[in-house]
Amino acid sequence: MAEKETCGMAENHKQSSLAFGQVVIGPPGSGKTTYCLGMQEFLSAIGRKVAVVNLDPANEGIPYQCAVDVSELITLADVMENLKLGPNGGLIYCMEYLEANFDWLQEKLDQLKGHYFLFDCPGQVELCTHHNSLRNIFAQLAKWNFRLAAVHLVDSHYCTDPGKFISVLCTSLATMLHVELPHVNILSKMDLIEQYGKLAFNLDYYTEVLDLSYLVDHLASDPFFKNYQRLNKKLVEVIEDYSLVSFLPLNVQVSKPRKGTNEALAVHIDFSPPFYLHLSCILLCLRPGVAHIC
Repeated sequence: MAEKETCGMAENHKQSSLAFGQVVIGPPGSGKTTYCLGMQEFLSAIGRKVAVVNLDPANEGIPYQCAVDVSELITLADVMENLKLGPNGGLIYCMEYLEANFDWLQEKLDQLKGHYFLFDCPGQVELCTHHNSLRNIFAQLAKWNFRLAAVHLVDSHYCTDPGKFISVLCTSLATMLHVELPHVNILSKMDLIEQYGKLAFNLDYYTEVLDLSYLVDHLASDPFFKNYQRLNKKLVEVIEDYSLVSFLPLNVQVSKPRKGTNEALAVHIDFSPPFYLHLSCILLCLRPGVAHIC
C-alpha cells in the first residue's frame, strides 16, 4: 500500500513538473521571430506566463522579451571569425556546441518553472531536414519533461509559384518526418500574398493540399517545367502517399486581428499530439483541415 502511494506521489510530481511550449522553425525570412513576438503578446494577454527562448545564434535585434538567449553561450559572428566558417557551417557548429553544453541550457530553463515556452530556432533548412543537432536538442528537452509542438512557418508567397510550392511541400514533409514532434505548418505573411501575383487556385487548395495533379498539369503549361513533368508527378505522389502536410494561414501583423485567429491557432497547437494522448485524437489531429483560421 505504501509502495503504491509512493509511486502515485512520484507520478503526480512528474505531471506537475511538465512544461509545454512550441519550437518555431522554418526557412530564413519566414517570420519566425515576428511570430514569437505576436504569440508572446497574445499568450500574455490571455493570462499565460510565457518565456521566449532564442536558440538562433545569428538573431540580432530581438524584438520580443527574451528569457533565454543562446548568444550568451555562443554567437555565429564569433564562430565565423575564429573558425573561418561560412554562415551555414557556422550555424551547424553553433547547434553542435549547444548540444554539447546542455547543462547551460538546463540551468537557464530551470529558472522558468511554470512558464509556457516559445523556442525561436535558426532558419537553416538543413538543421530541420537531415542534420541531427536540433532534433537531439528537442529530444533532450523531452527528457526534461518538456511537451512541445513544432510550428513550421513558410512564406505564403510560395503559393503563387507552383514549382516553388511543390518544393515547399517536400521540405515541409521532410521536416515533419525528421523533427519527430507534433507538427503544425503555417503559411505566414498572408497580408502580402496578393502582392506576388494571382493564385492559380483558391486558398483552400493550398492550405488543404488538395489533388496535386492539377498543380502538375498547371506546371506542364510552362515550357521549362514541361521537361520535368514525370519528376513533378513522382514528387507529388510521395507527398500524397504520406498525406501529412497541410497549412494554416496566418498574419500576425494586423492592427485589428480578426476574432478567433490566434485562439484557433493556439487551440490547434495545444491539442496536437502528444497533448492529446488517445490514438483516435492523434489520427484526428493529423488529418488535414481539422482546425481552420477564419
